[in-house]
Amino acid sequence: MFIQTEATPNPATLKFIPGKPVMHAGTLDIRSAEEAAISPLAGRLFGISGVTGVFFGSDFVTVTKGGGEWPHLKPAILGAIMEHYLSGAPLVQGAAPTQADGDEFFDPKDAETVATIKELLETRIRPAVAGDGGDITFRGFENGVVYLAMKGACSGCPSSTATLKHGIQNLLRHFLPDVQSVEAY
Repeated sequence: MFIQTEATPNPATLKFIPGKPVMHAGTLDIRSAEEAAISPLAGRLFGISGVTGVFFGSDFVTVTKGGGEWPHLKPAILGAIMEHYLSGAPLVQGAAPTQADGDEFFDPKDAETVATIKELLETRIRPAVAGDGGDITFRGFENGVVYLAMKGACSGCPSSTATLKHGIQNLLRHFLPDVQSVEAY
């Protein structure tokens, strides 16, 4: 088994591509060893000193470190991912949890604008962000402000503000004059 590794814009996060499907639907963001109990792979990764976050995408795993250096952490992470896939264990124990992040909020009169925001997120933004090892989901729209949740490599990334303000905000404002700004939620 060959696992590719890619840098992400977040220097504290690396993207690992096992060459096999990871999540069959949705994504899963695990931010603590306690949350990792639902996933044998996340449990193995959190067992590595320095790992502070694990994110599962459709065909990749991103790992965030709180301490240590990548040259020391990377071999242990690669070993944990390989052991998991060779073991045949499921990614998640039981049914995969759904991470809805809570309820979305917006005024019903803005439903058409929100539908367009979601379509642009799905077709233009999320695929690009997944390429960097993360995900962005819609949280709400209020008074011209779009609220988005950043996950995986995007969470805590030094360039996330630039991504929101210069990339996503400009794109949404181009298509939707009602959008005034974009904020992290």
